[in-house]
Amino acid sequence: MYSMIRHSILAAGLILGLLTEVSAQQKVGYVDTDYILDRMPEYEGIQQKLSAISVEWKQQLDKLDAEIKQLKADFEAKKVLYTEKQKEEKQQEIAAKKQARQQYMQQKFGSEGAYFKKQKKLLKPIQRTVFEAINAVADRGNFDFVFDRAENTGLLYGNEEFNLNEEVLQEIGITLKE
Repeated sequence: MYSMIRHSILAAGLILGLLTEVSAQQKVGYVDTDYILDRMPEYEGIQQKLSAISVEWKQQLDKLDAEIKQLKADFEAKKVLYTEKQKEEKQQEIAAKKQARQQYMQQKFGSEGAYFKKQKKLLKPIQRTVFEAINAVADRGNFDFVFDRAENTGLLYGNEEFNLNEEVLQEIGITLKE
């Protein structure tokens, strides 16, 4: 039993040693695509376009909210005067307006909505530029792996020595002023 445990520990140590040696031979770097995008003038223009589009749609949602609020207020103020049938019709009218608002919101801001389709269309060329720059920097530097340290990724730590942001920005043609 003891020798079996000892052999398992030795095997695990050997595997760990081999993995360490293999990883020592690999070159790893990281970028923060959020950082890179924020420094690209084209990205700022895209953000402004998307903001202008969303403002218009949000105004329409606010208008629908106001209409729903008004319908509810009218109903509450006059419900003692309505027959049961009229009450039901008014409640259906309010429900239909709420449904229309929900559909509009989904159509414009839902996961398959117009906002995200427009965002994807506008960002695709700039993302391609960043991706190609990352590939060029990685190829030139003989990197085996390049991770993205952007907000929603899994890289929790990165030594600044392996930070490729500046090289990628230079590859794109952007120089930062200190």
